Amino acid sequence: MADDNQNFVYMRERRLPYPTFDADNHMYENRDALTKFIPPEFDGIIKYVDIGNRTKVAINDKLSDYIPNPTFNVVAVPGGYGQNHAPRQDRGTDRRGEKPKIMPSVDAFFDPEPRLELMKDMGIDRALMWPTLASVVEERLADDPDAACAVVHALNEWMYEHWTFNYSDAIFATPIVSLARMDLAIEELQRVAERGARAFLLRVAPVPTYRGRRSFALPEFDPFWELVSELDIVVGMHSGDSGYQRYVNDWEGLGDREFRAFVGNGTPGFLTLMSEKSNVHDAMASIIGHGLATRFPTLKFAPVEFSYQWIRPFVARLQRASERQSVLFDEDPLEVFKRNVYVHIFHEPNPKELLELLPADRLMFGSDFPHPEGLGDPLGYVEVVEDLDTETQRLIMGGTLGSIMKVEA
Repeated sequence: MADDNQNFVYMRERRLPYPTFDADNHMYENRDALTKFIPPEFDGIIKYVDIGNRTKVAINDKLSDYIPNPTFNVVAVPGGYGQNHAPRQDRGTDRRGEKPKIMPSVDAFFDPEPRLELMKDMGIDRALMWPTLASVVEERLADDPDAACAVVHALNEWMYEHWTFNYSDAIFATPIVSLARMDLAIEELQRVAERGARAFLLRVAPVPTYRGRRSFALPEFDPFWELVSELDIVVGMHSGDSGYQRYVNDWEGLGDREFRAFVGNGTPGFLTLMSEKSNVHDAMASIIGHGLATRFPTLKFAPVEFSYQWIRPFVARLQRASERQSVLFDEDPLEVFKRNVYVHIFHEPNPKELLELLPADRLMFGSDFPHPEGLGDPLGYVEVVEDLDTETQRLIMGGTLGSIMKVEA
């Protein structure tokens, strides 16, 4: 299917013997998403600024280039970076700075009704719907927790009005909860849960609070996690700006320059050789190492849109810790990971090999549609799992996510 006035094709028709649940779809936010419900005392904290023929977003009077076009009136074509479901022959090539084809946005990127129709055409039965522009907010308001919580709340109000948190039992939008102020976080979580949210988005980074940055897994946040456990809601941990650019900035002499998506954020040779800084790796280490998952063993964490390369090294590290340093943990760290974490296998080319490490009921497919680094044909991933048995395919392509979201097939 191709849109009448666009030059991209979504998919070929597929009929699968099981329902599909995409763990990684995205909305593009309308221009008023961050401002319509902003409290009066924070009026002007988010502004759209026209500079020449381009529009930028300013957060607390500081322009951001993190999202190249925050109006999303023109966007990169879905899958535009060529990261399709098949293993790339040139995967080791540095592709930073490449520009994919662009297109005028279509209604299905902004609104739930046309999006559901598009999903039906694609063969996607259900999808988690993550915000896009929202990933710019928390790091840029790290020095003002009240403002961060106000903007997050405003976005959630808009999201509920525009998308709802459960549209036709098919589109599950994910509100954000910021722990910058725990009292407000508890109120926000209770509110979105009462409105039907099955999952929420937690930033994968230390929390900027008035007492400095600290892990969300420390015991001081336990009142919040007690509520999460009581509500039995999925903790979505989508990739975004973690603030880790500061480690590069210190070595490059870039001051406080923000991370910018899809461009080089430092000297290519240095970035290639420097020690790896993985916020998802660190977040999982904190969940297990700080004992959060042991204190609340029913929590369900779902890290989404982190390229598959992080999974095997982290599992190997868990195995080593389990075998050699078990005295450091109240529980076997590998077993905690298998119990509490549900992994999006983003661009994973060899799920059969991964199944030797983790069970199928902990693995999830997700396309990242309609982002350019995702799949232009979301269900193309079935070609990667087609050699697996049908039950394993069913779990990866939606059964695992459906189970933790408490959605019947």
